[in-house]
Amino acid sequence: MSELEDVRGQLEAVLMVVDEPVTVAQLAEATGADARQVADVLSALASDYDGLSGSPRRGFELRELAGGWRIYSRPAHAEVVERFIVEGQTARLTQAALETLAVVAYLQPVTRSRVAGIRGVNSDSVMRTLVSRGLVAEAGSDPHSGAVLYETTGYLLETLGVGSLQELPKLSNHLPGLSELAGMDQTEFNT
Repeated sequence: MSELEDVRGQLEAVLMVVDEPVTVAQLAEATGADARQVADVLSALASDYDGLSGSPRRGFELRELAGGWRIYSRPAHAEVVERFIVEGQTARLTQAALETLAVVAYLQPVTRSRVAGIRGVNSDSVMRTLVSRGLVAEAGSDPHSGAVLYETTGYLLETLGVGSLQELPKLSNHLPGLSELAGMDQTEFNT
């Protein structure tokens, strides 16, 4: 794999997980590539996704908006995307989503990195799902790292049939490490 192909793959991977536009400088820092090379690759990716390089037009597009780049679904497919999301609202939560929701509920407000640190796996897509379903919401930013904090919503309480989080079952004293998790400094998860 050439260096250019490697940068292209890295950019695509990062762009698939961002939830807001990211600047060329941020992408250059993330990939370790030169900003000019990143800008060129982004333009090439946008053209490729639009079918301008001979490949089929994709169902998504790469747009430069608000000073940054992000992948979006094409407006032509809005109806099917909306139907999928609305129907997905009634789908059951996955085990990963339930685990993530439990971490947020018991340790809120919490950052994505802390959730990932506790679960031992990247939880970004699961957090996006929980936010899109209205079960979790942004609750400001961490004063030390600036990372977004998340908390559960009133809709979650309504869905669970409880009036407050205090009505949730107490964490078992027999589960190892939970008291240490509750007392850990948030900055330990932001590395």
